[in-house]
Amino acid sequence: MDVSGKTVLVLGGAGLVGMAICRQLLVAEPSRLVVAARRRNRAERAAAQLHEEFPGTPVQIVPTWGDVFLRAEWRGKASNSRAAVLADYRRRRRLVADILDPLDQGILTSSVLVQMIEGKLPGLDDEPAQIVIDCMNTATAVSYQNIYTLARDLAERSKKEAEGNSLSEDMEALLASLYVPQLVRHIQLLYEAMRRAGTRAYIKVGTTGTGGMGLNIPYTHGEEKPSRLLLSKSAIAGAQSQLLFLMARTPDAPQIVKEVKPAAVIGWREIAYGPIRASGQDIVRYDCSLDGAVTTNDEANLVAAGDFGAPAGGTLNGVYIDTGENGLFSRGEFAAITALGQMQLVTPEDIARAVLQELKGGNTGKDIVAAMDGAVFDPSYRGGVLRQAAINRLDQLESEHGEAVAFEVLGPPRLSKLLFEASLLKHGCKTIAEILAQKPDVLARHLEQFILDHQAMRIRMISVGIPILLADGVSLLRGPQIKSQIAHHGWVDLTPANCAVWQSRLKAVWQLMEREAQADTSSLHDRNFAISRRWHTRDGSFDAGEVVAWIFNTEEAGARGK
Repeated sequence: MDVSGKTVLVLGGAGLVGMAICRQLLVAEPSRLVVAARRRNRAERAAAQLHEEFPGTPVQIVPTWGDVFLRAEWRGKASNSRAAVLADYRRRRRLVADILDPLDQGILTSSVLVQMIEGKLPGLDDEPAQIVIDCMNTATAVSYQNIYTLARDLAERSKKEAEGNSLSEDMEALLASLYVPQLVRHIQLLYEAMRRAGTRAYIKVGTTGTGGMGLNIPYTHGEEKPSRLLLSKSAIAGAQSQLLFLMARTPDAPQIVKEVKPAAVIGWREIAYGPIRASGQDIVRYDCSLDGAVTTNDEANLVAAGDFGAPAGGTLNGVYIDTGENGLFSRGEFAAITALGQMQLVTPEDIARAVLQELKGGNTGKDIVAAMDGAVFDPSYRGGVLRQAAINRLDQLESEHGEAVAFEVLGPPRLSKLLFEASLLKHGCKTIAEILAQKPDVLARHLEQFILDHQAMRIRMISVGIPILLADGVSLLRGPQIKSQIAHHGWVDLTPANCAVWQSRLKAVWQLMEREAQADTSSLHDRNFAISRRWHTRDGSFDAGEVVAWIFNTEEAGARGK
């Protein structure tokens, strides 16, 4: 893809890899480069640095900021961190709903991520991103909320519930930190935003979670080995790769969906002497003399944090190497972690060059989405042949025992509903021509009488939780269970309006079958309908499963992309 003249959004653009990619992009001269970071000062500082490094660039460099896991309306508040949101019960409950409720327009349009991609945040001038390069370490952001600690704290508080302590805050914090729901919602928002924005390319810089090492990784944050926290990070990183694999197979997703996954320490930004910071805070100097020694046989003295030692004044200073997200390392730490046999080292520039090469259509061999595409088993010729053999045997048995139609085991209820409606049309009217010849209200009354007269078909529908809405649009035949509360999703709908929808569908199916059977005898068409494979459509019959597959492929845009 040609980058020049396009609007490019770099998520995590102020980070180590993000800045290296921004530098590569400026050479390619997009019309606009949007540098996104979680914090405003980081985004603005990164944009200013790029201006200094490329003083004559014609590219418009625009900083933007915000936590992509939160709402845009919280972005302008004095305290807009996730911790501040969790501390406010109204915002905390809204966050839980944003993660766990079905995705709707309110959740979609309120998202910082969606507004960034669509160009709706202040300063983006309604210019959507045509290319998105995602350098955020999403797996770290999700997994380091540490569901294990939250669950343990909740369990401890639950022991005191009888004493009157409220558990709601801890419970809601735990719900807001569930790994998989957060990741799923993030991917839903990402896909919908890019679809609405018309984004043409998405490239993710992912992570292995362990710097390319295995379950025996020596580096943890004080947890057991192997670390559940690190393994959770790897699990989320892998789940994200799988979801991107699915996105790449979605027809209306960006044309280019790729992921580059470094498997080593990424370094470095700076080598210097100065204050040492951890988790964004300076390390304060403490001392402990012999007089302050505590006994090891008292568990109260072995807690992770407490009022021990004495301030020694000032903050800790030292020679460090800044490895970006991984933090500041001493010489010894850096030497150990990058040694042969350990994580070793890859530079941000190595990654940036691979990303730009993949974006421009080159083949670096580093796109894991393409690697998964090449490694998975796609449908086989043998599978196609044996599918027909299986269908032939099913037809043979149904001719002896009657048509089963649907069991509502595969799901969703809409699949069963459509299969039952198609089967009802087929048995109640026989041919497409007969269905199309009737007015919708006449067809509705005809089908209603047919289902009232045929108890066996009615029992099949009701028994699997698919109720029958009669032609008056009010009366409902149902059993003890229904799988949906909405006609569109899971009721056999015999109203004239729905009959008109089916007539429109079957007219389109009939025309398609005629074209495939008569107009063109080449391999151009897929020939999904058995009649067009037999090269005639004179009998006007149809197969319920084939028609429902056509609905999913066309009306509901549910066809596989690869």
